[in-house]
Amino acid sequence: MGVEERRQQLIGVALELFSKRSPDEVSIDEIASRAGISRPLVYHYFPGKLSLYEAALRRAAEDLSSRFAEPHEGPLGSRLRRVMARFFDFVEEHGPGFSALMRGGPAVGSSTTNALVDSVRQAAYEQMLAHMGVVGPAPARLEVVVRSWISLVESTALIWLDGRRVPREELEAKLVQDFAALAAVAAARDEELATLLRGLVKQEPGDGPFTDLAARMISLAQE
Repeated sequence: MGVEERRQQLIGVALELFSKRSPDEVSIDEIASRAGISRPLVYHYFPGKLSLYEAALRRAAEDLSSRFAEPHEGPLGSRLRRVMARFFDFVEEHGPGFSALMRGGPAVGSSTTNALVDSVRQAAYEQMLAHMGVVGPAPARLEVVVRSWISLVESTALIWLDGRRVPREELEAKLVQDFAALAAVAAARDEELATLLRGLVKQEPGDGPFTDLAARMISLAQE
């Protein structure tokens, strides 16, 4: 193999192993064995496991960031449902690695890994603003809503991985409605945000997740 081809192979092997176990539990010997090469040859391409982990994380970060991309067509609620489905696909495929990364550990926490995690969060933030049709800096309260929601998505995924006691599809729908609820609360104190949300809500179908949330809230108030 050429140098770059071999590097990409090792990154792929590392990602596959990290998807099954925490990076701290995966040795260079195991990566070498799975790739069909010797341990010294791994070090020829990567100085150590951390550098290989960072390279694998960079590929995973690019993959995860792309999960928030969605054509800006149709109701926002439906778009977010598809985004959440792709996000949880990633979490399910890379569970132990995702958990180790978000919770921290010896194999993570370097400036490079922290920057990569932040880049995924920033990409998600920018995609969410684009979905809402926001150009330029977001209103302060909207920024709080979106960044808080991204943190909620991460923590929900980690809780789900620990036993998977709640159906995944239920959590995906819940997170979409969580976003609507957070935005609605903030809009009560921000007319600019309220105007933005009114325009988005008008596009929602009668059976959409945002409309369903409103119906549930009304039902609770009437009981």
